[in-house]
Amino acid sequence: MKRWSVFTLGVGAYAIFLGTFLYALGFVGNFVVPKSLDSAREGSLATALAVNLGLLSLFAVQHSVMARRGFKERLTRWLPEPAERSTYVLASSLALILLFALWRPLGGVVWEVTDPAGRAVLLGLFAFGWLLVLASTFLINHFDLFGLRQVWLYLQERPYTRLAFRTPGPYRLVRHPLYVGWLFAFWATPTMTVTHLFFAAVTTAYILVAIQLEERDLVNAFGAAYKSYRRRVPMLIPGFASRSEVTIDATMVDTR
Repeated sequence: MKRWSVFTLGVGAYAIFLGTFLYALGFVGNFVVPKSLDSAREGSLATALAVNLGLLSLFAVQHSVMARRGFKERLTRWLPEPAERSTYVLASSLALILLFALWRPLGGVVWEVTDPAGRAVLLGLFAFGWLLVLASTFLINHFDLFGLRQVWLYLQERPYTRLAFRTPGPYRLVRHPLYVGWLFAFWATPTMTVTHLFFAAVTTAYILVAIQLEERDLVNAFGAAYKSYRRRVPMLIPGFASRSEVTIDATMVDTR
């Protein structure tokens, strides 16, 4: 691929991601978009559960498998390395677009907060979650995370340099503020439907698995620096670190 082609791929992938991110905000929050998480129920409950679980599983597999070093090495045998991250971002966005298009609401209400103050608090936490997600990406270099830095350097014929290990802002309180933001975004709602509860529970389970995979990569990339960070800083809840997080260093190895 020519340098301009790689750059165009990177910019296009980022534009699609940005649109997908904004749609996801409306999809989970049930506003503006034509089809949201809690739209009218379609078909049988069993079919809806199967379809939704399949869509979430497809995203989870894509998101995790493509992030592993072994997959990246195979991909870059025929794709320029600077395009790898943009390809990952594009694939993730397409998996989400498929989820938005084929999602089957389940119907039913688990709880509903009617008090105006209570609703305002929950909506505030929902907004906080999305803002925390976005802010966390900028703190660790938003443009590197989504592949723009890589394709820009490639266009300029400059070598890519890996970012140094840093723990700015909320990263000093928890190791994964971005995932904390997603948890707030998915769970904070005045009206918890069966659909929303299913979505939040499955995505939370995936987040807990994804963290383990991600931390293996971080240990391999940063070694002792990340191990020390993990001993000092809890995973998701400020001030809380389980014994397994403290002693896991002895068993954390690259299994890929």
